[in-house]
Amino acid sequence: MAEIYLIDGTYYLHRAFHARTGLATSTGVPTNAVYLFARMLLKLLRERRPEGVVMVFDAKGKSFRNDLYPDYKANRPPLPEGLAQQIPYIHRLVEALGIPRVSIPGVEADDVLATLARRAAARGDTAWLVSRDKDLMQLVGDGIRMWDSMKEEEIGPEEVAARLGVAPEQVPDYLALVGDASDNIPGVPGIGAKGAAKLLAEHGSLEALLERAGEI
Repeated sequence: MAEIYLIDGTYYLHRAFHARTGLATSTGVPTNAVYLFARMLLKLLRERRPEGVVMVFDAKGKSFRNDLYPDYKANRPPLPEGLAQQIPYIHRLVEALGIPRVSIPGVEADDVLATLARRAAARGDTAWLVSRDKDLMQLVGDGIRMWDSMKEEEIGPEEVAARLGVAPEQVPDYLALVGDASDNIPGVPGIGAKGAAKLLAEHGSLEALLERAGEI
């Protein structure tokens, strides 16, 4: 059984870019994201010693979710020019380290990570999702865990419950109730994080909750 680390490359990119500024070449090309991306990646490889690694990035353009909800991520600012300049160098760095780089047009990195994680778990490997994305917490369970590289914490079912107040399989329903401001998805008016967790603890699922909506 292998330990496979599936890295949310888009998360790494933005974390590296915003963590430090002021680094550039003698000709003014920014290098802060390249430098910190390399440091984060090498630290992960050195300390966690994964038996397999895949780096997954968001592709350019919209995903199928924009067809379902046109305002999806409409609140996101354009990619900073300083970061866009560094992405080709980061891709070359990943390739130089012999790490497969995956990016699929029309499909978000989260969806690719989920598919790879489930396939790894199905063949008996342990998949580690290197990300802080709440959406991915629904996958945590047998053969799939998360690694929060910022806090250096392993995330299993107990940690999901501690952070969100629900079990991993309830995360989609939880997010449907509270919404996700970072993705410009509104939640149910009047229901916050604690309220959503309480409702799901009492009713088990959003479907069961809706069936009894008139009683609440």
